[in-house]
Amino acid sequence: MKLSKNGKTALTVGLIVAGMVGMSFAAVPLYRIFCQVTGFGGTTQRAEFASDVVLDRKITVRFDSSTAPGLPWKFKPGQISEEIKIGQSALAYYTAENLSDELIIGTATYNVVPNKAGLYFRKIECFCFTEQVLAPGEKAELPMTFFIDPDIVNDRNLDDVTTITISYSFARNEAAEAEYYAALDKEAAIGGAKPEAQGGN
Repeated sequence: MKLSKNGKTALTVGLIVAGMVGMSFAAVPLYRIFCQVTGFGGTTQRAEFASDVVLDRKITVRFDSSTAPGLPWKFKPGQISEEIKIGQSALAYYTAENLSDELIIGTATYNVVPNKAGLYFRKIECFCFTEQVLAPGEKAELPMTFFIDPDIVNDRNLDDVTTITISYSFARNEAAEAEYYAALDKEAAIGGAKPEAQGGN
């Protein structure tokens, strides 16, 4: 079918819009990968193993927390700050409590200040790696194991850093909740056992 001039123009514009939308979706994971690799914007790094090098230089790590609007949780760090040696593995805790009368699934995002230290803040285990499910009124202790990469001493741009603040913010994950309740409905429909909520992953 031969398209008119206006039809060709509309098709071209449509393809351009579709391409831009596709690139915007692709940009999200690409930006996330970029941040994880470079530490841009205070993005922390994930480590498979603890450091085998511990230095005498110490850094104070401060802990901060917040919740997004629409999340009826009480979320706070178990400690205000902790002084650790560079390369030393440390364990810290946050607590989260569901103040509502319904099951809620939350996802934590995080960053460090100063942003330039993000590349060297390495987490071995963290509650932020997975979604957290809290039943009505449930309270959970959320651990994280981390260390400051010894390579930080080779970065002259961070010679002035004596304190790093790590901030976590929880937001409600409605998509995960929808999947959870869909699974419940499916189990109920076939007469199977209902999946139970597991809090404090």
